[in-house]
Amino acid sequence: MSADRHTVLRSMHDIGLAAWFGGSLMGAVGVNGAAAAAKDPTERTRLSSIGWAAWAPVQAVAIGAHLVGSIGMARADRGRVSAQDGAGANTLVKTVLTAAAMGTTLASGLAGAKTAKGSPAPAAGATEPGADTPADVAEGQAALKPLQWVNPALTSVLIVLAAQQGEQQRTAPALFSGLLGQGVTSARSAVRRVAS
Repeated sequence: MSADRHTVLRSMHDIGLAAWFGGSLMGAVGVNGAAAAAKDPTERTRLSSIGWAAWAPVQAVAIGAHLVGSIGMARADRGRVSAQDGAGANTLVKTVLTAAAMGTTLASGLAGAKTAKGSPAPAAGATEPGADTPADVAEGQAALKPLQWVNPALTSVLIVLAAQQGEQQRTAPALFSGLLGQGVTSARSAVRRVAS
């Protein structure tokens, strides 16, 4: 791998983050939404727990891939990050938000495990307790209700920051490299000579 091309690291970073975001959003909308539609109120927490438990190992691999890619890219780009305006701040914010997203993902997992342990239990929805919901399950649901939206929100901001980093890495020489770039540069020089 050359010093200026890190396709594997970049791919691990991007695919891991995409899976983390997409799985979190699909879980909140699809898994929890489908479980809430179960006709039997005692099945709602059980079905949601089954869906999230099936996703958990995939999400762990996605987060791991993202972290390996992130650390590798940070090492590869450390010179640019320290010298380029805005790159250091972007990297710092992205690091803090990644840690926050990992924390909320862990908190979601712990709250989900608490809910699953008490399942099946009657509930109004996957994250909404009912009048007959046991206290321990309701406590897990209360934690899950906001976290199901915090995780995709944080990871979506990470996607935006990664896009910004990609834009920061673009340079004028890279845009105009090769024969086409040399032709454009030569044409510009010729036009400037004629104009002066």
